[in-house]
Amino acid sequence: MGKRPGKIGHSSQPPAADPLNIAHGALPSREVILRFIADHPQKASKRELAKAFGLKGESRVELKHLLRELEQEGMLQKTRKSLIRPGALPPVTVLDITTRDKDGELIGRPAEWPDDQGVAPAVAIRQSTSPAGRNGKGKAPVAGMGDRILAKIFPAADRGGPAYTARIIKILDKRRTASMGVFKDAPGGAGRLLPIDRRGEEMVIDPDYKGEAKDGDLVEVEVARLGRFGLPRAKVLSIIGSVASEKAISMIAIHAHGIPHIFPPAVVAEADDAKPATMSHREDWRDVPLITIDPADAKDHDDAVYAETDPSADNPDGVIVTVAIADVSYYVRPNSPLDREALKRGNSVYFPDRVVPMLPERISNDLCSLREGLDRPALAVRMVFSKDGRKIGHTFHRIMMKSAAKLSYQQAQAAIDGKPDDKTGPLLEPILKPLWNAYGVMTRGRERRQPLELDMPERKILLKPDGTVDRVFVPPRLDAHKLIEEMMIQANVSAAETLEKKRQVLIYRIHDGPTLAKQEVVREFLATLGISLAKGGNMRANNFNMILAKADDTPHQTMVNEMVLRSQSQAIYSPENIGHFGLNLMKYAHFTSPIRRYADLIVHRALVGSLGFGEGGITPDEEGVLDDIAAEISTFERRAMAAERETIDRLIAHHLAGRVGEEFEGRVSGVTKSGLFVTLPDYGADGFVPISTLGTDYFIYDEAHQALSGEKTGLGYRLGDSVTVKLAEAIPLAGALRFEMISEGRKMPTAVRSFHKAGRRDASRARKKAGTRPPRGRR
Repeated sequence: MGKRPGKIGHSSQPPAADPLNIAHGALPSREVILRFIADHPQKASKRELAKAFGLKGESRVELKHLLRELEQEGMLQKTRKSLIRPGALPPVTVLDITTRDKDGELIGRPAEWPDDQGVAPAVAIRQSTSPAGRNGKGKAPVAGMGDRILAKIFPAADRGGPAYTARIIKILDKRRTASMGVFKDAPGGAGRLLPIDRRGEEMVIDPDYKGEAKDGDLVEVEVARLGRFGLPRAKVLSIIGSVASEKAISMIAIHAHGIPHIFPPAVVAEADDAKPATMSHREDWRDVPLITIDPADAKDHDDAVYAETDPSADNPDGVIVTVAIADVSYYVRPNSPLDREALKRGNSVYFPDRVVPMLPERISNDLCSLREGLDRPALAVRMVFSKDGRKIGHTFHRIMMKSAAKLSYQQAQAAIDGKPDDKTGPLLEPILKPLWNAYGVMTRGRERRQPLELDMPERKILLKPDGTVDRVFVPPRLDAHKLIEEMMIQANVSAAETLEKKRQVLIYRIHDGPTLAKQEVVREFLATLGISLAKGGNMRANNFNMILAKADDTPHQTMVNEMVLRSQSQAIYSPENIGHFGLNLMKYAHFTSPIRRYADLIVHRALVGSLGFGEGGITPDEEGVLDDIAAEISTFERRAMAAERETIDRLIAHHLAGRVGEEFEGRVSGVTKSGLFVTLPDYGADGFVPISTLGTDYFIYDEAHQALSGEKTGLGYRLGDSVTVKLAEAIPLAGALRFEMISEGRKMPTAVRSFHKAGRRDASRARKKAGTRPPRGRR
């Protein structure tokens, strides 16, 4: 019999996968599979498992069903080509090297890590001792402190240290060992640096090293001297500005997440030297009246649309919809300085005061922006729909186009609603009405498809000229928005279908369905509202839509939407397709925003190459590393989302800092063992109410009912409750608000109180059996 999996290490030989005396060729138990995956994440695909356990024929089918069950129960997660245990690191991960261990070895942590999974695991970085790098070619990458790397992850053999070790695939970013903080004056002309990161360290800044920094400035510093005693001493490198300014708040997020925001000279030079595209390998579509419909303040325009009635007698009342997308692949070629910088960024990042673009303005706002009246290169898809909204065919084209008009969503909608202006009046009959007619046709197909229809209004922050918050508002959701959204979705579907038909590898946008464990949490919660959710692993978006419909126009509408949202997996990029649960689509790729998303650029290159459209196609080298690229850009997308969210949190906290002591109307948006999260709908801000401040009763947490209720009084708070709170503390740099509850708890349903009584009886029996005293409650 072979060795136990935990002793195999990283040999290239197939592991002996018989840790519990499982006969070779017999289907292993659930426990054996889970242990094997934990010990061998690099061999945790269905194919590798079948090979390791010698499974063939019917046994492989049984293995497939067993793995699916484990996924649905939340015991496993599918990530690109492999399976992982929930909370485990995927086989390829982006790491930030943050410290060294006692032996001086580098330690990294995942660049992005979900808040609800606790502290990110430490990873010991294995530096290669071989002169050859990946595949034996070139020098092995050598990383240092502050670097961001793409790494292959392995379980650690030594259980006394970090849980993982990593081999460096490549260095993504050589980051300066700089810190950011707030400069505070100190006696004698010196200063102190107050860190913006909770894990940061306060530093001393000598008078000669503070430059022009003033009290309250946000500054970037480097460590000038470390001693055995006392605080580190630092030198001011740059002054971002007053910490009270909005500019400083977005810079905090940029720095904290390591978002590249300054283009290197070689990248700027390549962009500046770019020449307009030629007609080579292009169809001349400059007479097609494509128009752009975007936000009023948009600076780049990467999509244009046009629609007409299908003249074919075989498709009565059908429509033809054309979507044209900026041809970024013509200008950004594989492995060029522009390409390497775009991959390092992964996507553009949007803050209330600025955009950190993926590509320089010369490309994004000029050569690739589909400006009104100017010749611009594009990739276009011409889609034909029947009158019931079924797509019956599509073709791709590499074109030269000229936008007939630049409209805002509000302009286009107003024209359709009977209030055209001087610009939209002439466009109403020939362009806008056919677009809306096509949208009506496509809506029939969408209604039949039944994507997940969550009602979660998106709040926007409007800034004053000085960069501070003016107001927070929910912009109206117009048909113009939905029209563009549906046309872009169908263009994305067409791209995936074409590339699959050409047997061309690509990066999909995938979204797995909720696990059985998450479904059960939602099911238990809905049961407390008298709403049933059918059991079974084969859930579809439509199942959730029926639940959402039952909650419409009830006091529970918002909380039901939030619970359904929390049950969903996170969409990611992957060269392995599992479909998109939320959109209820089996084939879906991002094609429509190559100016701001690297995934779309890869799809454009794949189309150019597989359809013989000329220069700028995907290369064999790119095809070979799509797994790595998907891992990077998925991480960078999460990085951007976190930075944008934290910036808004800090802005709102700064906006409310002068209103400590005031009362606000809010809604319970989260219930935990330690307290309540309350959202202020007028501001889109979340704050925390510690359980210790709720009152003198002993409050018990009930996950199924999403409630905290008093043991003696039966009064408590549930998810979705409307409450009045007082702002007790605002910490702008942390983006944190702390509230005190003003509203009295309401009487909890009988089921909640019964649950608590049963739980207390069980706890009492357990303590008696163990001979321990009851713990003191939070009062």
